[in-house]
Amino acid sequence: MISYKIILASNSPRRKELLAGIDVPFEVRVIDGIDESYPDTLPTKDIAEYIAKKKATAYRETMAGDELVITADTIVVLGSQVMGKPHDANEACSMLRQLSGQTHQVITGVTLTTKERQMSFSVETDVTFKNLSDEEIDYYVTNYQPFDKAGSYGIQEWIGHIGVTGMSGSYFNVMGLPVQRIYEALKTFSI
Repeated sequence: MISYKIILASNSPRRKELLAGIDVPFEVRVIDGIDESYPDTLPTKDIAEYIAKKKATAYRETMAGDELVITADTIVVLGSQVMGKPHDANEACSMLRQLSGQTHQVITGVTLTTKERQMSFSVETDVTFKNLSDEEIDYYVTNYQPFDKAGSYGIQEWIGHIGVTGMSGSYFNVMGLPVQRIYEALKTFSI
């Protein structure tokens, strides 16, 4: 389908699993220490895509002419509040208490980059949680330690199984990589 050597710029086991699911050969390459800050004035819906582009810039200098790098960033948004990855169990529990009984948005920004071309997009999914008890939240945080997940949860884990009552949009986007959109975007690079 594509003549480029695909590089996934992520250490996330979920992103690796999802990209592998579309049967496209790829390798993982990670540059540590990329600044993921963004301007305070940036509209919430643009943050994930902005960070994905910022990550792509870090790779562009070292990539070969036959490589295509995929960078991504996922955020959880409740109202106007952006929820990143929690720093500890207390912050994870606090985030989940805020999400309890609410509908929030999961936004993943993706950038596909070659030496000659770059394409970026965002995918948004609405997720609704039931009212979660403190016991359910504590159990999840203690047993699953969701400290590497935006919004303090993985939809594919226990909390998603027992807590998610509705969703509008891509399930895989909530896991961290909107693979259907990536597949369509990769096809444009083969033309």
